Amino acid sequence: MPYKPEAVERLVAAIFARAGSRDEEARTVARHLVEANLVGHDSHGVVRVPSYIDWLRKDMVRANQSARIVFETDTVAVIDGQFGFGQVIGEQAMAAGISKARRHALAAVALRNSGHLGRIGDWAIMAADAGLVSLHWVNTSGAGILVAPFGGTDRRLSANPIAAGAPVAGGTPIVADLSTCVIAEGKIKVALNKGVEVPAGAIVDGRGQPTRDPKRFYADPGAILPIAGHKGYALSVMCEVLAGALTGGGTSHPSNPTARRVVNGMFSVLLDPTIFTPAQEFAREIRRLAEWLRASPPAAPGGEILMPGEPEERTRAERLARGLPLDQTTWGQLLDTAASVGLSRAELDLLVA
Repeated sequence: MPYKPEAVERLVAAIFARAGSRDEEARTVARHLVEANLVGHDSHGVVRVPSYIDWLRKDMVRANQSARIVFETDTVAVIDGQFGFGQVIGEQAMAAGISKARRHALAAVALRNSGHLGRIGDWAIMAADAGLVSLHWVNTSGAGILVAPFGGTDRRLSANPIAAGAPVAGGTPIVADLSTCVIAEGKIKVALNKGVEVPAGAIVDGRGQPTRDPKRFYADPGAILPIAGHKGYALSVMCEVLAGALTGGGTSHPSNPTARRVVNGMFSVLLDPTIFTPAQEFAREIRRLAEWLRASPPAAPGGEILMPGEPEERTRAERLARGLPLDQTTWGQLLDTAASVGLSRAELDLLVA
């Protein structure tokens, strides 16, 4: 059943406000979660709300925190997220990087001790909307260990996503947003809620045997596999180096001080493309590349070639028009979470009307 995005956003914001977030924080978290659903990344959308509230109650994430600058120069910022909600801390960290890159052509932002940063593509889009090219590497220093190393069978790494973005004059930004493992844990949760299997080759059970059953992933517990075998594993290790070791937040390890929390580190580089090449030439070369790629004969009849970021924009337009296709388990969990923070049935009816 489709749900109105604005109604879902009101509901989610009300849940976080009732759980202790100030109104601005509640709205920010809700906006980012619903936006993930709008662009088709349901694994990073409102399915996360029950977990976030549970983490808040257990002091695994803290409400109403701000990004604290530990060290900075004209082009560098080392930032501590103080275990605040990643949607808020991520925005603040990117705002600092954007400001520096606009003034000095480039910026490097090392973020540590942030709550779950959500869809990492959001930060590439935020930079692209400011006219900047950006790259982002992310790790989890604590409770998010889910992924087996290449050749291994148990959990040793986190999903360790990588994102990059570039502005496109008059068009949708180019955004690459990918996990270095085959499937995001949130997508396994969505599959569990829907009662469907995950794709083959994505996960193993607790004995290291291939499975498509999300129940076996959670029960044993199992592990997620890296993308492209040793290549994805190598990229994941570099996420640990850049987002974990370099930021000072720590690499994935169960003995870390942050091991009981889901804590993200992120290392971001932001660049002003007009410093490297004139703006018109940069825009012209991006258009030329897109035209060249789109001219490839489609593999399937009626198919077309899309640039990275365009599928999400199409999904967003469709879901804005038709609503968010939330499964009943996820919707029920949202309502249960709302009740658990004290929202009455009458309040819920008003919020989702």
